[in-house]
Amino acid sequence: MENIQQTHSSRFLFLMLAAAGLLLVPFIAMQFTDEVKWGVFDFIVAGLLLFGTGIAIEVVLRLLTTFWSRFISCAVILVVLFLVWAELAVGLFGTPLAGS
Repeated sequence: MENIQQTHSSRFLFLMLAAAGLLLVPFIAMQFTDEVKWGVFDFIVAGLLLFGTGIAIEVVLRLLTTFWSRFISCAVILVVLFLVWAELAVGLFGTPLAGS
């Protein structure tokens, strides 16, 4: 039981570090170019999306047991993340979320 708990904690830590690492990309890019212009609100929204996705994936991996149910659920979560991110970035669907 302790080994399973350790696996869950290390996976959760990896997911959270991956989300933080992805947030570092635009932060570092802002230091070298004027093409990337993120404000505090942009980092907050991106952080909520990335950390929320990581938590959702962790919940799926803990609750579901079969490979295909885990795979499909994680794929759906990632597709939703990418669609929301695209909408916020460029207004892919033209909803009010994109500011249009």
